Amino acid sequence: MNEAVSNKLKHFWKVVSNVRPIVWICLYICLMPLFALVYYLMPGGQFRIPQDAGTDFGSWLYYSIVTITTLGFGDYTPAHGWAQAVTAIEVMCGLIFLGFFLNSVGSMKSEIDVESEIEKQRRVHKSSEYEKLMKNIPVLLHKLNLYLSFCYAVTTPLSRRGEGGEYNPDFSFNDMHDLYLPSGIPTDHSSRAAVEGLMACASATSLYLDSLQSRVDLTLWPELLEDSFGFVAACQMFVSEDLLKDWPERELHKSSMHTLDDAVRKISDDIKSWSGPAESGKRLDMAPAVELFHFIKETGKLARDIELSATRVASSPAISN
Repeated sequence: MNEAVSNKLKHFWKVVSNVRPIVWICLYICLMPLFALVYYLMPGGQFRIPQDAGTDFGSWLYYSIVTITTLGFGDYTPAHGWAQAVTAIEVMCGLIFLGFFLNSVGSMKSEIDVESEIEKQRRVHKSSEYEKLMKNIPVLLHKLNLYLSFCYAVTTPLSRRGEGGEYNPDFSFNDMHDLYLPSGIPTDHSSRAAVEGLMACASATSLYLDSLQSRVDLTLWPELLEDSFGFVAACQMFVSEDLLKDWPERELHKSSMHTLDDAVRKISDDIKSWSGPAESGKRLDMAPAVELFHFIKETGKLARDIELSATRVASSPAISN
């Protein structure tokens, strides 16, 4: 029983506290003419009124104002029961509404203080995460540029790799026919196939982005978070990496060729002459290349978007506390 009453009282004070102060002030002011009307309509003889004092509505409004504000100058005095009861009720209403008003003001101030503290903590958090992200952006941009360079190498025939050196997102399937030749990228000094370099770089970039998400609160930059998540997910869902690495050897054994170079040339000719992914159901042996084609299309766009978002963050004004 006591607990139920206590809960109801808590709910009541919560409702009262949530009412804006302006509402209580308006109600407080509205009571003045209301009680003045009650006094005006009372029969004569209920009050002791000074000689020459008025009894019109304006005079009773004056009495109501000094009564509800508990000033009580004493010029108008309730003399009988009804006048005393109504006057006491007005005084109590005035005190109660004034108390509700002050309580509402205190509640609103506390709410403002809480919101101000939350905003302050949010700015401190964002500033801290901004500093951490700024420290990682140079490495991130380097990995993305390197990945896009390998995308360029895999999707550009060897004869055209010196023409600007920038990844073209509109490449065709046939453009990948030199994927097993060395990349020719200035930073790649190995003799491995370009596609192997692409896979290694994709794995390293995906690992770095995954680690970045755990070290920096990227929810503060939704576009960067979404693109990073998409890149990591695309790398995790790519299943043809081992098939691409072993493709020349499988071709060597299947076609009774003498060297891996012969197998690489055979694969290159097949990719160059093939009609493309639309016919993938007719050549299951081309499935790894088809998946690679779509993988580069997707991750190449994501890498560029991440690069753009990271550059935009780096060029934005520093976040102050």
